[in-house]
Amino acid sequence: MLTLDIKDLSIPDLHNYLQYAIAPRPICFASTVDSEGNVNLSPFSFFNLFGTNPPTCVFSPSRRVRDNTTKHTLQNIEEVPECVINIVTYDMVQQTSLASVEYPKGVNEFIKSGFTPVPSLTVKPPRVAESPVQLECVVKEIKALGDGPGAGNLVIAEIKMIHIDEKILDDNGKIDQQKLELVARLGGDWYCRVSKDNLFKVAKPVRTIGIGVDSIPYAVRNSKVLTGNNLGQLGNVEVLPTDEEAEAYGQSPEIKEILDATIGDSQTRELQLHLKAKQLLDEGRVEEAWKVLLI
Repeated sequence: MLTLDIKDLSIPDLHNYLQYAIAPRPICFASTVDSEGNVNLSPFSFFNLFGTNPPTCVFSPSRRVRDNTTKHTLQNIEEVPECVINIVTYDMVQQTSLASVEYPKGVNEFIKSGFTPVPSLTVKPPRVAESPVQLECVVKEIKALGDGPGAGNLVIAEIKMIHIDEKILDDNGKIDQQKLELVARLGGDWYCRVSKDNLFKVAKPVRTIGIGVDSIPYAVRNSKVLTGNNLGQLGNVEVLPTDEEAEAYGQSPEIKEILDATIGDSQTRELQLHLKAKQLLDEGRVEEAWKVLLI
């Protein structure tokens, strides 16, 4: 494993390693205005949600690594402490990237990138009409993390108004994750797209008190087939199936076929049962997988 001491790295090299490793990062597409009303629109990937009471986002328009200058967004919110955070989706990512060009101060990136400004209800900066979720925010604090190249400036923004396109809602009026098609920043020129094909669910442990990986039988815990993710699934159950339930499941045609084919060969039987359990786990059928493993 490569081990790096921060003090031995140049700022550009450190920047590169961290941006590739700490990812994917959601994108804050921030619209701001200066004291004269000039509009700025710029994306930032040092961004996330930090609380819901009060609803708070934090993003960082860092000082430029190249020449240690500050960005127009930071200058604007120092003059007018308001912003709109427009959520970026796949359909708008190329235009969003175009808005990151370092145009001279006073140039309106809405015009340059081709986005449509929409008046906000509670703050001065306009919203991006093409964004399916727009957050009107009041800046509560700006915290500088340093004064050198690459230093962050944490903008703590409290959300005052949320605008959501009805097209991304489900029948219950909630956001449908599959309809949103978010994008996120990786390292260099890389992005990722959150589409239906790469979405998956993980059952939240807070809903149950899982038995934990340490309670999984040794032979299962040290399986040559099951992965760490599989063990996490198995350890998230509250109780194991009973011996009677496992025995009954063993009478199903598919499992009985494995048992009949491996009579007298315990190693092959264990391998085949573990392979079957892994298939069930990959399909999210955790209880059935446990029954197979307990046969």
